[in-house]
Amino acid sequence: MFFVIGLVVAVHSAILPMRTVDKGTQSGVDDPRTVAVRSADDWTTLWRAHAVGKAPPAVDFSREMVVGVFLGSRPTAGYAVEIVGVREESAALVVQYRTASPGGDVMTAQVITSPFHLVAVPKREGDVRFEKVP
Repeated sequence: MFFVIGLVVAVHSAILPMRTVDKGTQSGVDDPRTVAVRSADDWTTLWRAHAVGKAPPAVDFSREMVVGVFLGSRPTAGYAVEIVGVREESAALVVQYRTASPGGDVMTAQVITSPFHLVAVPKREGDVRFEKVP
């Protein structure tokens, strides 16, 4: 008789609440990047690069932090990014996001776009990992 014993590894994870701080297709941040902002000073710096001349949304950095994804400049309309979930794992905060792009046979506006999504989540120390999901 032959027996197979499997090992199950449980990873502690918890889904965290999030709220959109800003989202759209026109950012002053032209290069693709992900961000984790934990202080008001860093928020001011990022916001000045992102939305020149626009007042930043209020964030209580004693309780919250901001995470975000910037796709960078794109040659047409039809591109988008959305943070779809944030979870806490034992070693990191994991930010899940998805992107969209126009299909090859789709007519799009010929305008440069810079899609982005910024969300506030409960403040957490440690690593932040961004995970692109289908």
